[in-house]
Amino acid sequence: MSGTSDIEIAQAASLQPIQAVAEKLAIPADALIPYGHDKAKISSAFIKANGHAEDGKLILVTAVSPTPAGEGKTTTTVGLGDGLNRIGKQTVICLREPSLGPCFGMKGGAAGGGYAQVVPMAEINLHFTGDFHAIGTANNLLAALIDNHMHWDNELNIDPRRVSWRRVLDMNDRTLRSITSGLGGYHNGVVREAGFDITVASEVMAIFCLAADLGDLEIRLANIVLGYSRKNEPITVRDLGAQGAMTALLRDALQPNLVQTLENNPALMHGGPFANIAHGCNSVVATRTALKLADYVVTEAGFGADLGAEKFFDIKCRKAGLKPDAVVLVATIKALKMHGGVAKEELAGENAAAVQKGCDNLGRHIRNLGKFGVPVVVCINRYTSDSDTEIGIVKAFSKERGVDAITATHWADGGAGTEELAKKVASICDSGSSQFRTLYRDDLTLWEKARRIAREIYGAEDLIADKKVRDQFAELEAQGYGHYPVCMAKTQYSFSTDPNLIGAPSDHVVPVREIRLAAGAEFVVVICGAIMTMPGLPRRPAASDIRVNADGRIEGLF
Repeated sequence: MSGTSDIEIAQAASLQPIQAVAEKLAIPADALIPYGHDKAKISSAFIKANGHAEDGKLILVTAVSPTPAGEGKTTTTVGLGDGLNRIGKQTVICLREPSLGPCFGMKGGAAGGGYAQVVPMAEINLHFTGDFHAIGTANNLLAALIDNHMHWDNELNIDPRRVSWRRVLDMNDRTLRSITSGLGGYHNGVVREAGFDITVASEVMAIFCLAADLGDLEIRLANIVLGYSRKNEPITVRDLGAQGAMTALLRDALQPNLVQTLENNPALMHGGPFANIAHGCNSVVATRTALKLADYVVTEAGFGADLGAEKFFDIKCRKAGLKPDAVVLVATIKALKMHGGVAKEELAGENAAAVQKGCDNLGRHIRNLGKFGVPVVVCINRYTSDSDTEIGIVKAFSKERGVDAITATHWADGGAGTEELAKKVASICDSGSSQFRTLYRDDLTLWEKARRIAREIYGAEDLIADKKVRDQFAELEAQGYGHYPVCMAKTQYSFSTDPNLIGAPSDHVVPVREIRLAAGAEFVVVICGAIMTMPGLPRRPAASDIRVNADGRIEGLF
């Protein structure tokens, strides 16, 4: 088993027809829009008709700060969903769709791993049902319409120097971060500085994942501020009249995707904003749909709890009116060793002292999650190399903080490896003990919201910014956007903005480089440190190992 790759396990799986998977949720065949035999979209008409159903219990899976050793958050989400189904709890998992950028870059795919995967793995990690294509196309249609408007009469008096809308590409390509467009003569439009973000950082992606339905989607698209006039007045998509065409491109994509786990349990995969530069959660449409169809819904938020979980609570739950019932905080012994100062190549041997030291990172996340009033259970995603002594340290550390830590072996054993965890999580949900609350109120200033996250979640001494950035905060307040939540964009590897500062650093400062208004998504992006909204590829990209073999099968995906 240890020598079998994730993609080999996925390709050997016995998949059920997607209609059979849908039947487990009482979704009729005529409510499906099939994409082949093993994936489908759920029609918006069916979703609307079931909007009156009672909501199930909502479970969030998050993790300690990411390390190169891996934590297995998506794998745990899948394994927990399978485990809950094994103990008789009707459960659906809700995941984000993978981005091609990290898939071909360094992180790999996002369909789980081992015997806790969603399938068909290769299709999910590549083009899937075309949602990202639709989102990127809608984004770039707007970019083309902006430049076209300025090329002709520019009736809106758009200032080319103050166009804030950027093009996107679902691929890591650092050379496109900053470009000059319109070169080659006046027939090619207005010459101006521009740039690209990765598709998952697009405001269209954020809107797509926060919209309640098609009507709400169009309103949010219309509210996008694309730039400013020469009189410094904000110009919206509504002013340009582009929201109708953008909505048309996104109409079919807004219907959530139904797939299955290796154990043939239903899974919804929909939307995919990054958590280090966006809000990192799957779509509201998918989550709400799942809550109407199942008794328990397991979802995840990207990267560590300081990023994904905070944004899940303060942005997604705030905007969608969701009330989570439990949180599963995933940790691995290897990750805790790295937070304790051990190099990746030295993780194999037992090192109780490093685990103890690395628990500081785990403890910070436990403390932070407690501020949201949702009960927490720690999942120790166990490797065969983990010693009982190391496991015991994590269990004792968690217990001292009033939290149970439960080992799980879902990578190797699928749902059977999470039964104990599933029973604990179901018990927490059924107890009704959650008293969910957000970290800050809507009426705080944007600066104070960002500052509260920096101090209470990141352990920072303070938030800092130069006068130009501070003035931007004030301008957005004056323009009526002060009630929005903030979406912090920073490195995922540390509580600080220095990716090398691991563990649980305190008394550092969080520098704000710039802020971006996302008026359609209804939040303000606060960009901290050196984080990039268009990542680059590593020295040896994962793409180097991906190929199609002589039998037409894809190899090398992970």
